[in-house]
Amino acid sequence: MPTRGKNPRDEFAHHEMESRSRFDQHKNQKGGNKMKRRIETSEIPIGIAASALGAVVDTIDLQRFKPNIQPGGCCSKPAQDGMDSHAKEQAVNSQTEEPTLAATWHTVAGSPITDEFLEWPADLFALTDVILERSEAYRFVLSPSSGLEWPPSRFPNWSEAVEEAGRQWSVWVEDRHGSIPHLLVEEWSVFRERAGMPLGHLAEGLDSRMCEALLTLHAIADEACAGLGMVLDRSGGKGCIYRAHGRELLARTGSLARIASHFLRVLPKVRTPPDRTSFRSFSRYACVHGPGVEAWWHKVPTRRRGTEPGARHANLLLLPWPLRVRESDFRPLKGSVHRLAKEPFGFFEFVPSEMLDLELVDRMIVAARDEVDSVDGVLLPESAVEDSDINGLEALLDRHGVIMLITGVRQRTPQPGRLPGNWVHIGISPRLEKGGSLPRSTGEQWFHIHQNKHHPWSLDEKQILQYHLGGALHPHIRWWETMEVPRRTVHFVEHGDEITLVSLVCEDLGQTDSVAEVIRSVGPTVVLTPLLDGPQLNSRWAARYASVLADDPGSAVLTLTSFGMVQRSRPHGRDSSPVVALWKDPVRGPREIRLETGSQGVLLTLCGNRATRRSADGRCPVDNATEYFDVAVHQVRASNAGSGLLNSRLEMLAPRVLEVDELTMLTGWAQAVAEALAYAPECVEPLLADARAGAPWRAALRIAEPSPQLSEAIRFMSRAVRAVTPTGREPTLDALHIPCRKGRPDEHGLEALVRRVLRSMIEQVRTRQA
Repeated sequence: MPTRGKNPRDEFAHHEMESRSRFDQHKNQKGGNKMKRRIETSEIPIGIAASALGAVVDTIDLQRFKPNIQPGGCCSKPAQDGMDSHAKEQAVNSQTEEPTLAATWHTVAGSPITDEFLEWPADLFALTDVILERSEAYRFVLSPSSGLEWPPSRFPNWSEAVEEAGRQWSVWVEDRHGSIPHLLVEEWSVFRERAGMPLGHLAEGLDSRMCEALLTLHAIADEACAGLGMVLDRSGGKGCIYRAHGRELLARTGSLARIASHFLRVLPKVRTPPDRTSFRSFSRYACVHGPGVEAWWHKVPTRRRGTEPGARHANLLLLPWPLRVRESDFRPLKGSVHRLAKEPFGFFEFVPSEMLDLELVDRMIVAARDEVDSVDGVLLPESAVEDSDINGLEALLDRHGVIMLITGVRQRTPQPGRLPGNWVHIGISPRLEKGGSLPRSTGEQWFHIHQNKHHPWSLDEKQILQYHLGGALHPHIRWWETMEVPRRTVHFVEHGDEITLVSLVCEDLGQTDSVAEVIRSVGPTVVLTPLLDGPQLNSRWAARYASVLADDPGSAVLTLTSFGMVQRSRPHGRDSSPVVALWKDPVRGPREIRLETGSQGVLLTLCGNRATRRSADGRCPVDNATEYFDVAVHQVRASNAGSGLLNSRLEMLAPRVLEVDELTMLTGWAQAVAEALAYAPECVEPLLADARAGAPWRAALRIAEPSPQLSEAIRFMSRAVRAVTPTGREPTLDALHIPCRKGRPDEHGLEALVRRVLRSMIEQVRTRQA
């Protein structure tokens, strides 16, 4: 972060605590040296700021420290071996040779513990989260021992104290002319003083004051991360510039922290589990996960117009296609069978003969719109379409005002030397508005997000007999799906109506791997899972794994399979079942969704409502989360007549004006503009200055400058705000909302997109104010 006023190290110095742990006493008795404090600063000595600790002490001599900022990460390797002399002293306790807290952190993140953690809340959250998880000291909240009281009795209200400290810290990060929170500095001094403590001492609860400081710092950092993902109500709107920086950092690096993402990532948290005691339950706005899984956060500001409760609903058209799957659609790969003598295995591919029928899609949407005001999204199962079908399908949906497509995609013609891919395609219309009048096409290509499948399907004898595939695939051979297995990546998609989606493909739902752990930590609002599977009965495997996510972290889960596969699933002695989908949420439980005779699809309507966000560390619950639940199911039979759109040639859409990562960054800045206009209009001009290319904070965080197209979009946004700003006065949210609703006939494609993004974010803020 750039320095705006005081540096954290100018407000932090050695603070001798009255209470000493058993470890400290033992170390002093053995003649151990008192732990040194190092405060990185400029060339001149500094003293404690009275505003920070409420007292003035003598100026202390400091050793200069030149941090080496790693790209996308916080400082590391101040010395050649990656640890300064103070960190080395803290690395291993000289009496026990046990790893210390400092050594534990250095092993995880490759950097020492310095006062730079006070510069960026997500960094401190990562540090405290790692130490709490490795030591399991969080358990003392649930089972206090060794003199620890929880919440600490010295606070009249610990929950209010950490929430207020988190808010003040957010303000201080962007404007350091104020005071860093006293509670933050006090607890940090305790932690820094004891960073050389063996991890085992903390795990045994031998220092109650250290446990208290660690848990308090973790809670303060968590509160300071509020709003970096989903926009939340923030008192006074202060800290909106800091949150805008954090959102762009997240979009560019996949993490809220400055720590290099190959060490760990800090991600926003969306849902929190009710009445849980796992460590995941000890935060409500952020979570940490280690290397191995790439995570990316996308913002697409899709929502209905208006701020009334009716704006929080969505109509999804489920197309469980192919409607017929033949045995010959499963083809063994020639020459792929190995190890015939013992447990043979081979490879197969799924090539359905029933191709995507755009004429039927057209008639299905016409029929669905006869029931509801709009079709907001279309969902299809795993491998339902070929990659070459996407552009034509999106062009048709665009004509009908549909703004989202989620479908399983199979790749027929991979690059030479590579296996075919299997993924979920997530397409978002640049129109961004649900329920708009027709026709309102922008004529531009949709935004695309590509969620790969990570685990291939394995067909054993039981499944081959269940799906009656023995004529194509020998039942005594285990058949593996022929597909490229990519590196593990998960994409979270945050929508303007405060719903965060993640998609998993079939087998990925049933895995308890690191991807599943990331999803459970973040807690998306809805998990969408296209399948190539049998009936989605509440007694089958998909429902069991959906129950896990519905219970913890409280995500809703929708699974959708092909009706053709449902019809083929006839286990010995049983008839087929027409259940093609399953919706399960923590509010109303499971709903089996059938495809009735004569229907070709199902219309599912979802509603959203405020939900409670909790944490197991004793903070008071807050109602600032969102949950979605099912409210209606309608069978859809294709209309006799189509829309007529296919009578004329579907024009291919023009190139999109921004890529999805650029849209994410633009949306993050638009969120900050709306927040500033609503609560802190004096921050609008500094905010717009930081949004522009060349602002120094990006160089400080080592992130790239905006692309030319994104820079142009930011200029359009700034111009729109200044156009409604009276001379000598500050702009208002209502003044900007009026032109964003109406638009202009001569708008440039990019300018029109900026206006739609601003309108969506303004109405999101106004909905929260209502």
